[in-house]
Amino acid sequence: MAIHPPESVSPIKVFLQRIRAFPGWRWLLLAALFLIILFGLAASPPGLLGKADAIGYAVCHRIDLRSLHLGDRQLPLCARCTGTFLGTIVGAVLLVCFGRGRSAVWPSRWILAVLGLTVVAWGLDGANSYLSLFPRFPHLYPPQNWMRLTTGTFMGMSMAAVFLPAVNQSLWKTPSPVPVIQNLREFILYFLPAPLLIGLVLLENPIILYPLAVLSTMGILFLLTGAYSALLLVVFRREGLSETWRDAWPVVAGGLALAFLQIYIIDAVRYHLTHTWGGFPLGG
Repeated sequence: MAIHPPESVSPIKVFLQRIRAFPGWRWLLLAALFLIILFGLAASPPGLLGKADAIGYAVCHRIDLRSLHLGDRQLPLCARCTGTFLGTIVGAVLLVCFGRGRSAVWPSRWILAVLGLTVVAWGLDGANSYLSLFPRFPHLYPPQNWMRLTTGTFMGMSMAAVFLPAVNQSLWKTPSPVPVIQNLREFILYFLPAPLLIGLVLLENPIILYPLAVLSTMGILFLLTGAYSALLLVVFRREGLSETWRDAWPVVAGGLALAFLQIYIIDAVRYHLTHTWGGFPLGG
């Protein structure tokens, strides 16, 4: 009879088993997340918009001329990023309201093709805008903040419709089998609020723009948290095991902690190099 050598156990698996054996590990994780967030709050600029600036600072150039303003104050993100991340978080909220919060099925091919067109428009406008920074380079049209915001918003909503099912595939044991956008009617209903959202931002009314500015930075946290949560599930081989949010919250909390860590590291490096919380010194 053949004798098989004992199966080797990976150090990661042993480490996880020891953590789970400790009855208060979830509370330790929560405490670690709290300390990370507390550190970020202390190190970032004062005020709610100051904290939003710190989040936007990690992903956006924040060039003043390419940003919308609350009076004389620049928003935490440029016009394109404001649209992109605001569209992402609003799109995710709409999908949850549609009952697709746990959908793990992407839309049909024709809907994906249309969503892809928003990505193309976003990329072309971004390339045209970038080329305008160099006076000798030709570009198709004069860049405008309203165009940056518009292409960003539609791109962000498209991204939410693809990103949410991808995370759900990794997270849930029994995700919803219904496509995140099922047909033409739902597609139209999904994008119907986009022009209204764009118009509200372009009004630059402080009462409206203030919460939208903060909400746009929540889109950054949503994307980073989802991406890091999916990564943790793969690394720790926990894909598709969560049945309820009680099962899922530890990995989501870990994803949020990693999201904040990434933001803090990028902020620290950028601030060390530029010595300012403002945007890059570029015009155009």
